Amino acid sequence: MIEQFRLPDLGEGLAEADIVQWLVAPGDTVTLNQTLAEVETAKAVVELPSPFDGIVSNLHAEAGATVAVGAPLIDFDVEGAESADTAPVAEAPAEDAAEEKSPPNLVGYGAAPSAGGRPARRARRTGRSAPVADTAVLEAAPHDVLPEVPATTQAGERPRSTPPVRAYAKRLGVDIVLVAAEVGDRVITRADVEAYAERVGGLSDAPAMATVPTSAPTVPVTAMATPGERETRIPIRGVRKHTAAAMVQSAFTAPHVTTFHTVDVTATMDLIENLRADRSLSEHRIGPLVIVAKAVCLALSRTPGLNSRWDEAAGEIVQPHYVDLGIAAATERGLIVPSIRDADQMTVPELADAVSALTATARTGKTSPAELAGGTFSITNIGVFGIDAGTPILPPGQSGILAVGAVRRQPWEYRGEIALRQMMTLSLSFDHRIVDGAEGARFVKDVADILEEPGRAMLMR
Repeated sequence: MIEQFRLPDLGEGLAEADIVQWLVAPGDTVTLNQTLAEVETAKAVVELPSPFDGIVSNLHAEAGATVAVGAPLIDFDVEGAESADTAPVAEAPAEDAAEEKSPPNLVGYGAAPSAGGRPARRARRTGRSAPVADTAVLEAAPHDVLPEVPATTQAGERPRSTPPVRAYAKRLGVDIVLVAAEVGDRVITRADVEAYAERVGGLSDAPAMATVPTSAPTVPVTAMATPGERETRIPIRGVRKHTAAAMVQSAFTAPHVTTFHTVDVTATMDLIENLRADRSLSEHRIGPLVIVAKAVCLALSRTPGLNSRWDEAAGEIVQPHYVDLGIAAATERGLIVPSIRDADQMTVPELADAVSALTATARTGKTSPAELAGGTFSITNIGVFGIDAGTPILPPGQSGILAVGAVRRQPWEYRGEIALRQMMTLSLSFDHRIVDGAEGARFVKDVADILEEPGRAMLMR
Protein backbone atom coordinates (compact mmCIF):
# COMPACT_ATOMS: atom_id res chain seq x y z
CA MET A 1 0.00 0.00 0.00
CA ILE A 2 1.29 3.47 -0.93
CA GLU A 3 1.31 6.03 1.89
CA GLN A 4 1.91 9.68 1.03
CA PHE A 5 3.70 12.01 3.41
CA ARG A 6 2.95 15.71 3.04
CA LEU A 7 5.14 18.50 4.35
CA PRO A 8 3.95 19.17 7.93
CA ASP A 9 3.72 22.48 9.72
CA LEU A 10 7.18 22.63 11.27
CA GLY A 11 6.13 25.19 13.84
CA GLU A 12 5.06 28.81 14.20
CA GLY A 13 2.61 28.59 11.28
CA LEU A 14 5.27 28.69 8.56
CA ALA A 15 3.78 28.33 5.08
CA GLU A 16 6.66 26.73 3.20
CA ALA A 17 10.13 25.22 3.42
CA ASP A 18 13.10 24.70 1.10
CA ILE A 19 14.58 21.24 0.66
CA VAL A 20 18.27 21.50 1.50
CA GLN A 21 19.10 17.88 0.71
CA TRP A 22 17.52 14.45 0.55
CA LEU A 23 19.06 11.75 2.71
CA VAL A 24 17.07 8.96 1.05
CA ALA A 25 16.25 7.97 -2.51
CA PRO A 26 13.61 5.82 -4.25
CA GLY A 27 14.22 2.19 -3.32
CA ASP A 28 15.64 2.92 0.13
CA THR A 29 14.20 1.08 3.10
CA VAL A 30 13.50 3.45 5.99
CA THR A 31 12.32 3.06 9.55
CA LEU A 32 10.11 5.20 11.75
CA ASN A 33 11.82 8.49 12.66
CA GLN A 34 14.75 7.94 10.32
CA THR A 35 15.81 11.31 8.91
CA LEU A 36 14.48 11.70 5.37
CA ALA A 37 15.71 15.17 4.46
CA GLU A 38 16.99 18.47 5.72
CA VAL A 39 14.54 21.30 5.08
CA GLU A 40 15.10 24.99 5.69
CA THR A 41 12.22 27.05 6.96
CA ALA A 42 12.22 30.81 7.27
CA LYS A 43 13.88 30.36 10.65
CA ALA A 44 15.93 27.16 10.90
CA VAL A 45 17.24 24.01 9.23
CA VAL A 46 15.14 21.07 10.42
CA GLU A 47 15.73 17.35 10.01
CA LEU A 48 12.50 15.78 8.78
CA PRO A 49 11.76 12.35 10.33
CA SER A 50 9.97 9.50 8.59
CA PRO A 51 6.39 8.80 9.76
CA PHE A 52 6.46 5.23 8.38
CA ASP A 53 8.43 2.02 8.19
CA GLY A 54 8.62 1.17 4.51
CA ILE A 55 10.31 1.64 1.15
CA VAL A 56 10.66 5.03 -0.52
CA SER A 57 8.77 4.84 -3.81
CA ASN A 58 8.77 8.45 -4.99
CA LEU A 59 10.14 11.90 -4.15
CA HIS A 60 7.82 14.73 -5.17
CA ALA A 61 10.42 17.51 -5.14
CA GLU A 62 14.12 17.90 -5.82
CA ALA A 63 16.74 19.41 -3.54
CA GLY A 64 16.58 23.19 -3.73
CA ALA A 65 12.84 23.28 -4.38
CA THR A 66 10.41 25.26 -2.24
CA VAL A 67 7.49 23.15 -0.97
CA ALA A 68 4.31 24.50 0.57
CA VAL A 69 3.04 23.09 3.86
CA GLY A 70 0.56 20.32 3.06
CA ALA A 71 2.02 19.61 -0.39
CA PRO A 72 3.03 15.99 -1.24
CA LEU A 73 6.64 15.36 -0.30
CA ILE A 74 7.40 11.63 -0.44
CA ASP A 75 5.60 8.31 -1.08
CA PHE A 76 6.21 5.09 0.83
CA ASP A 77 5.42 1.50 -0.06
CA VAL A 78 4.47 0.44 3.47
CA GLU A 79 3.44 -3.15 2.76
CA GLY A 80 6.57 -3.73 0.73
CA ALA A 81 8.88 -2.96 3.60
CA GLU A 82 8.80 -6.52 4.92
CA SER A 83 9.52 -8.18 1.59
CA ALA A 84 12.34 -5.80 0.75
CA ASP A 85 14.80 -7.29 3.20
CA THR A 86 16.25 -10.72 2.70
CA ALA A 87 16.40 -11.37 6.44
CA PRO A 88 13.16 -12.67 7.95
CA VAL A 89 11.32 -10.32 10.29
CA ALA A 90 9.28 -11.57 13.21
CA GLU A 91 5.57 -10.90 12.80
CA ALA A 92 4.36 -8.17 15.13
CA PRO A 93 1.33 -8.71 17.37
CA ALA A 94 -1.97 -7.53 15.97
CA GLU A 95 -2.28 -4.65 18.44
CA ASP A 96 1.25 -3.44 17.64
CA ALA A 97 0.56 -3.61 13.92
CA ALA A 98 -2.59 -1.58 14.32
CA GLU A 99 -0.66 1.05 16.26
CA GLU A 100 2.06 1.27 13.60
CA LYS A 101 -0.49 1.85 10.84
CA SER A 102 -1.63 5.04 12.52
CA PRO A 103 0.68 7.79 11.19
CA PRO A 104 2.14 9.96 13.94
CA ASN A 105 1.70 13.71 14.17
CA LEU A 106 4.93 15.33 12.97
CA VAL A 107 4.20 18.93 13.94
CA GLY A 108 7.44 20.24 15.43
CA TYR A 109 10.06 17.50 15.66
CA GLY A 110 8.03 14.50 14.78
CA ALA A 111 6.86 11.16 15.97
CA ALA A 112 7.73 9.45 19.19
CA PRO A 113 9.93 6.47 18.34
CA SER A 114 8.12 3.16 18.49
CA ALA A 115 10.19 1.04 16.15
CA GLY A 116 13.47 -0.44 17.23
CA GLY A 117 16.55 -1.18 15.24
CA ARG A 118 18.93 0.98 13.26
CA PRO A 119 17.90 2.65 9.99
CA ALA A 120 18.34 0.22 7.10
CA ARG A 121 19.24 1.08 3.56
CA ARG A 122 18.80 -1.11 0.53
CA ALA A 123 21.29 -0.88 -2.31
CA ARG A 124 19.75 1.15 -5.10
CA ARG A 125 18.98 -0.79 -8.25
CA THR A 126 19.49 2.02 -10.73
CA GLY A 127 21.84 0.26 -13.08
CA ARG A 128 24.60 2.68 -12.28
CA SER A 129 28.01 1.63 -11.07
CA ALA A 130 29.10 2.26 -7.49
CA PRO A 131 30.10 5.87 -6.80
CA VAL A 132 33.87 6.10 -6.91
CA ALA A 133 36.34 8.94 -7.20
CA ASP A 134 37.38 10.11 -10.64
CA THR A 135 40.28 7.88 -11.73
CA ALA A 136 41.96 10.80 -13.48
CA VAL A 137 42.16 12.59 -10.13
CA LEU A 138 43.61 9.51 -8.45
CA GLU A 139 46.23 9.04 -11.16
CA ALA A 140 47.24 12.70 -11.20
CA ALA A 141 47.67 12.94 -7.44
CA PRO A 142 50.43 11.39 -5.31
CA HIS A 143 49.38 7.91 -4.22
CA ASP A 144 50.17 8.70 -0.60
CA VAL A 145 47.75 11.64 -0.69
CA LEU A 146 44.64 10.28 -2.36
CA PRO A 147 43.87 6.73 -1.23
CA GLU A 148 42.07 4.21 -3.37
CA VAL A 149 38.39 3.71 -2.72
CA PRO A 150 38.01 0.24 -1.20
CA ALA A 151 36.40 -2.37 -3.40
CA THR A 152 34.04 -3.27 -0.57
CA THR A 153 31.98 -0.09 -1.11
CA GLN A 154 28.51 -1.20 -2.08
CA ALA A 155 26.72 0.27 -5.05
CA GLY A 156 24.55 3.22 -4.17
CA GLU A 157 25.75 3.48 -0.53
CA ARG A 158 26.42 6.96 0.84
CA PRO A 159 29.45 7.31 3.16
CA ARG A 160 28.43 7.27 6.80
CA SER A 161 28.43 10.85 8.11
CA THR A 162 26.09 13.45 9.58
CA PRO A 163 24.52 16.23 7.46
CA PRO A 164 26.65 19.01 9.03
CA VAL A 165 29.83 17.05 8.28
CA ARG A 166 28.76 16.51 4.66
CA ALA A 167 27.98 20.21 4.32
CA TYR A 168 31.36 21.09 5.86
CA ALA A 169 33.18 18.78 3.44
CA LYS A 170 31.31 20.36 0.54
CA ARG A 171 32.35 23.85 1.67
CA LEU A 172 36.00 22.75 1.77
CA GLY A 173 35.74 21.03 -1.61
CA VAL A 174 36.61 17.65 -0.09
CA ASP A 175 35.24 14.46 -1.66
CA ILE A 176 33.58 12.65 1.24
CA VAL A 177 33.99 9.28 -0.53
CA LEU A 178 37.77 9.66 -0.37
CA VAL A 179 37.55 10.50 3.33
CA ALA A 180 35.45 7.36 3.84
CA ALA A 181 38.21 5.34 2.22
CA GLU A 182 40.56 6.45 4.98
CA VAL A 183 38.30 6.05 8.02
CA GLY A 184 36.74 2.70 7.06
CA ASP A 185 33.32 1.70 8.36
CA ARG A 186 33.02 4.20 11.20
CA VAL A 187 31.06 7.46 10.96
CA ILE A 188 33.03 10.31 9.37
CA THR A 189 33.60 13.27 11.70
CA ARG A 190 34.46 16.92 11.12
CA ALA A 191 37.98 16.17 12.36
CA ASP A 192 38.35 13.49 9.66
CA VAL A 193 37.42 16.00 6.98
CA GLU A 194 39.85 18.58 8.36
CA ALA A 195 42.64 16.00 8.61
CA TYR A 196 42.06 14.93 5.02
CA ALA A 197 42.04 18.54 3.78
CA GLU A 198 45.32 19.14 5.62
CA ARG A 199 46.87 15.99 4.14
CA VAL A 200 46.28 17.13 0.60
CA GLY A 201 48.27 20.25 1.37
CA GLY A 202 45.46 22.77 1.67
CA LEU A 203 42.69 23.01 -0.82
CA SER A 204 44.42 25.68 -2.88
CA ASP A 205 47.24 23.24 -3.76
CA ALA A 206 45.13 20.10 -3.96
CA PRO A 207 43.90 18.66 -7.27
CA ALA A 208 40.27 19.31 -8.09
CA MET A 209 37.94 16.76 -6.55
CA ALA A 210 35.39 15.02 -8.73
CA THR A 211 31.78 15.29 -7.66
CA VAL A 212 30.39 11.91 -6.70
CA PRO A 213 26.87 11.27 -8.06
CA THR A 214 24.27 10.88 -5.35
CA SER A 215 20.60 10.00 -5.28
CA ALA A 216 19.53 13.64 -5.50
CA PRO A 217 21.27 16.98 -6.01
CA THR A 218 22.03 19.10 -2.99
CA VAL A 219 21.80 22.84 -2.60
CA PRO A 220 25.19 24.58 -2.85
CA VAL A 221 26.30 26.03 0.45
CA THR A 222 27.85 29.04 -1.28
CA ALA A 223 27.35 30.45 -4.73
CA MET A 224 30.43 30.06 -6.92
CA ALA A 225 31.08 32.47 -9.79
CA THR A 226 31.66 30.92 -13.21
CA PRO A 227 34.87 32.20 -14.86
CA GLY A 228 34.05 34.97 -17.31
CA GLU A 229 30.78 35.99 -15.67
CA ARG A 230 30.48 39.55 -14.38
CA GLU A 231 27.99 38.83 -11.63
CA THR A 232 26.70 36.04 -9.41
CA ARG A 233 23.01 35.53 -8.67
CA ILE A 234 22.13 33.96 -5.31
CA PRO A 235 18.56 32.79 -4.65
CA ILE A 236 16.89 34.60 -1.74
CA ARG A 237 15.43 31.90 0.48
CA GLY A 238 15.32 30.52 3.99
CA VAL A 239 16.70 32.64 6.81
CA ARG A 240 17.92 35.39 4.49
CA LYS A 241 14.45 35.78 2.95
CA HIS A 242 12.75 35.80 6.35
CA THR A 243 15.26 38.26 7.84
CA ALA A 244 14.87 40.67 4.93
CA ALA A 245 11.07 40.64 5.18
CA ALA A 246 11.16 41.03 8.97
CA MET A 247 13.62 43.94 8.88
CA VAL A 248 11.61 45.79 6.21
CA GLN A 249 8.42 45.25 8.21
CA SER A 250 10.08 46.48 11.41
CA ALA A 251 11.77 49.50 9.84
CA PHE A 252 8.57 50.74 8.18
CA THR A 253 6.16 49.86 11.00
CA ALA A 254 7.87 50.82 14.27
CA PRO A 255 9.32 54.35 14.51
CA HIS A 256 12.91 53.68 15.54
CA VAL A 257 14.89 55.90 17.87
CA THR A 258 18.50 55.11 18.87
CA THR A 259 20.35 56.51 21.85
CA PHE A 260 24.04 56.01 22.67
CA HIS A 261 25.97 55.98 25.94
CA THR A 262 29.68 55.36 26.58
CA VAL A 263 30.34 53.46 29.78
CA ASP A 264 33.42 52.91 31.94
CA VAL A 265 33.34 49.11 32.39
CA THR A 266 36.68 48.75 34.16
CA ALA A 267 34.98 47.45 37.32
CA THR A 268 32.96 44.93 35.28
CA MET A 269 36.10 43.64 33.53
CA ASP A 270 37.79 43.26 36.93
CA LEU A 271 34.74 41.34 38.16
CA ILE A 272 34.88 39.03 35.14
CA GLU A 273 38.58 38.37 35.76
CA ASN A 274 37.86 37.47 39.39
CA LEU A 275 34.96 35.18 38.44
CA ARG A 276 37.09 33.37 35.86
CA ALA A 277 39.77 32.80 38.53
CA ASP A 278 37.20 31.15 40.80
CA ARG A 279 37.58 27.38 40.41
CA SER A 280 33.97 26.77 41.37
CA LEU A 281 32.93 28.77 38.28
CA SER A 282 35.50 27.35 35.88
CA GLU A 283 32.87 25.41 33.91
CA HIS A 284 30.90 28.59 33.12
CA ARG A 285 32.09 30.93 30.37
CA ILE A 286 31.38 34.29 31.97
CA GLY A 287 32.21 37.24 29.72
CA PRO A 288 31.07 40.83 29.12
CA LEU A 289 27.97 39.72 27.18
CA VAL A 290 26.76 37.64 30.11
CA ILE A 291 27.17 40.53 32.56
CA VAL A 292 25.38 42.86 30.14
CA ALA A 293 22.56 40.30 29.83
CA LYS A 294 22.14 40.23 33.61
CA ALA A 295 22.20 44.03 33.78
CA VAL A 296 19.55 44.21 31.02
CA CYS A 297 17.24 41.83 32.89
CA LEU A 298 17.54 43.94 36.05
CA ALA A 299 17.02 47.21 34.18
CA LEU A 300 13.92 45.90 32.36
CA SER A 301 12.17 45.40 35.68
CA ARG A 302 12.37 49.19 36.17
CA THR A 303 11.43 50.14 32.60
CA PRO A 304 8.82 47.55 31.48
CA GLY A 305 7.95 49.49 28.33
CA LEU A 306 11.14 48.17 26.72
CA ASN A 307 9.95 44.63 27.42
CA SER A 308 6.61 45.16 25.68
CA ARG A 309 5.03 44.71 22.25
CA TRP A 310 2.53 46.68 20.18
CA ASP A 311 -0.63 44.71 19.33
CA GLU A 312 -2.11 46.62 16.40
CA ALA A 313 -5.11 44.32 15.94
CA ALA A 314 -6.21 44.56 19.58
CA GLY A 315 -5.21 48.18 20.01
CA GLU A 316 -3.17 47.28 23.09
CA ILE A 317 0.35 47.38 24.45
CA VAL A 318 1.23 43.96 25.88
CA GLN A 319 3.68 43.85 28.80
CA PRO A 320 4.99 40.35 29.62
CA HIS A 321 5.87 39.64 33.25
CA TYR A 322 8.95 37.70 32.15
CA VAL A 323 12.03 38.33 29.98
CA ASP A 324 12.71 36.07 27.00
CA LEU A 325 16.09 37.51 26.07
CA GLY A 326 17.03 37.33 22.39
CA ILE A 327 20.73 37.05 21.51
CA ALA A 328 21.48 37.99 17.90
CA ALA A 329 23.79 35.45 16.24
CA ALA A 330 25.51 35.83 12.87
CA THR A 331 25.62 32.43 11.16
CA GLU A 332 26.55 31.23 7.68
CA ARG A 333 22.84 31.09 6.88
CA GLY A 334 22.20 34.66 8.00
CA LEU A 335 21.24 36.54 11.14
CA ILE A 336 19.09 34.70 13.67
CA VAL A 337 17.87 35.79 17.11
CA PRO A 338 17.22 32.77 19.36
CA SER A 339 15.87 33.52 22.83
CA ILE A 340 16.77 32.50 26.38
CA ARG A 341 13.48 31.72 28.10
CA ASP A 342 12.87 33.38 31.50
CA ALA A 343 16.33 34.95 31.48
CA ASP A 344 15.27 37.28 34.30
CA GLN A 345 15.02 34.29 36.64
CA MET A 346 18.60 33.11 35.95
CA THR A 347 21.79 33.66 37.91
CA VAL A 348 24.96 34.83 36.16
CA PRO A 349 26.38 31.26 35.82
CA GLU A 350 23.03 30.04 34.46
CA LEU A 351 22.97 32.87 31.93
CA ALA A 352 26.53 32.00 30.91
CA ASP A 353 25.53 28.39 30.27
CA ALA A 354 22.43 29.46 28.36
CA VAL A 355 24.41 31.84 26.11
CA SER A 356 27.04 29.15 25.43
CA ALA A 357 24.39 26.57 24.52
CA LEU A 358 22.51 29.03 22.34
CA THR A 359 25.68 30.01 20.46
CA ALA A 360 26.80 26.42 19.91
CA THR A 361 23.39 25.43 18.58
CA ALA A 362 23.26 28.43 16.25
CA ARG A 363 26.69 27.63 14.79
CA THR A 364 25.62 24.10 13.86
CA GLY A 365 22.41 25.38 12.26
CA LYS A 366 20.22 23.32 14.60
CA THR A 367 18.33 26.14 16.27
CA SER A 368 14.67 25.11 16.36
CA PRO A 369 11.81 27.37 15.22
CA ALA A 370 10.51 27.45 18.80
CA GLU A 371 13.82 28.95 20.02
CA LEU A 372 13.56 31.70 17.39
CA ALA A 373 10.09 32.89 18.39
CA GLY A 374 8.69 34.88 21.26
CA GLY A 375 11.62 37.04 22.38
CA THR A 376 10.66 40.12 24.40
CA PHE A 377 13.95 42.09 24.23
CA SER A 378 17.20 41.48 22.33
CA ILE A 379 20.95 42.06 22.60
CA THR A 380 23.34 42.16 19.65
CA ASN A 381 27.06 41.94 20.41
CA ILE A 382 28.72 44.03 17.70
CA GLY A 383 31.85 44.31 19.84
CA VAL A 384 33.04 40.88 18.68
CA PHE A 385 33.59 42.48 15.24
CA GLY A 386 35.57 45.38 16.72
CA ILE A 387 32.66 47.81 16.26
CA ASP A 388 31.95 50.48 18.88
CA ALA A 389 28.38 51.56 18.10
CA GLY A 390 25.53 51.21 15.61
CA THR A 391 21.79 51.60 15.07
CA PRO A 392 20.30 48.10 15.41
CA ILE A 393 16.89 47.39 13.88
CA LEU A 394 14.19 46.06 16.19
CA PRO A 395 13.16 42.43 15.77
CA PRO A 396 9.43 42.42 14.85
CA GLY A 397 7.24 42.26 17.94
CA GLN A 398 9.84 43.77 20.27
CA SER A 399 10.18 47.33 21.48
CA GLY A 400 13.88 47.37 22.34
CA ILE A 401 17.28 46.03 21.21
CA LEU A 402 20.67 46.85 22.74
CA ALA A 403 23.91 46.79 20.73
CA VAL A 404 27.00 46.11 22.85
CA GLY A 405 30.19 47.66 21.50
CA ALA A 406 33.81 46.62 21.82
CA VAL A 407 35.70 47.11 25.11
CA ARG A 408 38.61 49.48 24.50
CA ARG A 409 41.28 51.00 26.76
CA GLN A 410 41.26 54.78 26.31
CA PRO A 411 41.92 57.95 28.30
CA TRP A 412 38.93 58.90 30.45
CA GLU A 413 38.23 61.19 33.35
CA TYR A 414 38.33 59.16 36.58
CA ARG A 415 38.11 60.72 40.05
CA GLY A 416 39.22 64.12 38.81
CA GLU A 417 42.17 62.82 36.78
CA ILE A 418 42.83 61.39 33.32
CA ALA A 419 43.43 57.63 33.40
CA LEU A 420 43.40 54.68 31.00
CA ARG A 421 40.03 53.03 31.50
CA GLN A 422 38.19 50.21 29.76
CA MET A 423 35.28 51.74 27.86
CA MET A 424 32.22 50.36 26.08
CA THR A 425 29.48 52.07 24.06
CA LEU A 426 25.86 50.97 24.41
CA SER A 427 23.44 51.62 21.52
CA LEU A 428 19.74 51.25 22.31
CA SER A 429 17.08 51.26 19.59
CA PHE A 430 13.47 51.38 20.74
CA ASP A 431 9.93 51.68 19.40
CA HIS A 432 8.86 55.28 19.99
CA ARG A 433 5.18 54.26 19.92
CA ILE A 434 5.71 52.43 23.22
CA VAL A 435 8.83 53.97 24.76
CA ASP A 436 9.46 57.68 25.05
CA GLY A 437 12.91 59.22 25.19
CA ALA A 438 12.98 59.54 28.98
CA GLU A 439 12.21 55.87 29.55
CA GLY A 440 14.82 54.82 27.00
CA ALA A 441 17.40 57.04 28.69
CA ARG A 442 16.55 55.62 32.14
CA PHE A 443 17.03 52.07 30.86
CA VAL A 444 20.44 52.81 29.34
CA LYS A 445 21.48 54.63 32.53
CA ASP A 446 20.43 51.65 34.69
CA VAL A 447 22.45 49.24 32.55
CA ALA A 448 25.41 51.61 32.56
CA ASP A 449 25.28 52.04 36.36
CA ILE A 450 25.54 48.27 36.85
CA LEU A 451 28.42 47.96 34.37
CA GLU A 452 30.27 50.89 35.97
CA GLU A 453 29.70 49.61 39.49
CA PRO A 454 28.43 45.97 39.57
CA GLY A 455 27.52 46.33 43.25
CA ARG A 456 24.57 48.52 42.23
CA ALA A 457 22.83 45.33 41.11
CA MET A 458 22.20 44.73 44.80
CA LEU A 459 19.87 47.72 44.79
CA MET A 460 17.67 46.35 41.99
CA ARG A 461 15.24 43.50 41.84
